Amino acid sequence: MSTHLKSPTGGVPAAHGNDDVSAVVREVIKDVRVNGDEAVRRYSEKFDNWSPESFRLGPEQIEELVASLTSEVVDDIRTVQANVRDFAQRQRDTLQDLEVETQPGVFLGQKHLPIVAAGAYVPGGRYPLTASAHMTVVTAKVAGVERVTACTPPLRGKIPAATVAALHMAGADEIFLLGGVQAVAAMAIGTESIGKVDLIAGPGNAYVAEAKRQLFGEVGIDLFAGPTEILVVADDAADPFVVAVDLLSQAEHGPDSPAVLITTSEALARAVMVHVDEILPGMSTNDMAGPAWRDHGEVHVVENLDAAYALADTYASEHVQILTRNPREALDKMRHYGALFLGEGTCVSYGDKVIGTNHVLPTRGAARYTGGLWVGKYLRTVTYQEVTDPAASARLGELCGRAARVELFEGHARSGDVRAAKYAGAQLPWAPTPVG
Repeated sequence: MSTHLKSPTGGVPAAHGNDDVSAVVREVIKDVRVNGDEAVRRYSEKFDNWSPESFRLGPEQIEELVASLTSEVVDDIRTVQANVRDFAQRQRDTLQDLEVETQPGVFLGQKHLPIVAAGAYVPGGRYPLTASAHMTVVTAKVAGVERVTACTPPLRGKIPAATVAALHMAGADEIFLLGGVQAVAAMAIGTESIGKVDLIAGPGNAYVAEAKRQLFGEVGIDLFAGPTEILVVADDAADPFVVAVDLLSQAEHGPDSPAVLITTSEALARAVMVHVDEILPGMSTNDMAGPAWRDHGEVHVVENLDAAYALADTYASEHVQILTRNPREALDKMRHYGALFLGEGTCVSYGDKVIGTNHVLPTRGAARYTGGLWVGKYLRTVTYQEVTDPAASARLGELCGRAARVELFEGHARSGDVRAAKYAGAQLPWAPTPVG
């Protein structure tokens, strides 16, 4: 049993872009495929009013942009990237190559090979998401990606210096001041000036997300991203002011960002709602956070924490914050989330900006079947096999012949037959001439 103190009024955001968005994206991709750089420039002029002599930033431009920042900003970027790099490296270190002799003379192995070229898309229309440079580029470089091409749009007609600095410091090999569908299409397809990549990672608006969806298969992607989500599980020990602040911290991402509270305490729930109403008018991002809370905010009161965890799992939310007496209990109780944030000492904003885990995470219930971006996404786990013992090959050949014929694969069976014949003298009734 649960009590719904606040229900969403704006409905559930569509799983994919609407028909108008899909049609626009489809046309842009088609145009870029046919006309390359000329189409990219035309759409950049149309959508961003941006058409420089070259979209690619040169070394001198980048150096000037980095130099324009305060030492504090540069130092902070360096510190955050060190945090991201350290955690990504620790993740990479868990992925070991493997070779085992499963039976005498039969060797099976696996290797983790980095993607050769990756594209990093860093949004910049509403907010210059500098942190996305850390999450996409640093992680790719730790994985061993040879070429990282980064695209970020102009910010109200200007070059976003902090974002460019972050991309450069993260290790991007090429930086293009280019945004939107045209940037994603250019990286996925390749143009005269922008090399084709093998995987595109990074968040973006509905058009960027739809472009990644339509291009998936032709190019790899990190995941299908929707509006940012936060879900807070709280008991009566939680501070309602902290809960309110943390809910709104994610609601400001956009007017369609869900913010959900599940609590065992009705008193806390009502206090949180009061605090939200008090805080919102003074937020500089109230134009985003206000509609998000109004249309997509929810408050549930449940009987106990087990019920809270069970209800939270049905959301499979991108960010789940646990504000309870024993927050680590959620590690055992919950299964569906993009990332967990345990206890009052941490918050989703730490994950978004500074702590070191990756902030590119699954939304719209995708946490039921996938995790977020991590160093392993930039790696391909491939296998190899070698049989050095003739007797083992003969045994496998006999087994392969029987197994393949059950499935009516005669050609497969014969590949096994010839080895059984060559190494153990088996008969080949189907062979036109004896095997030497």
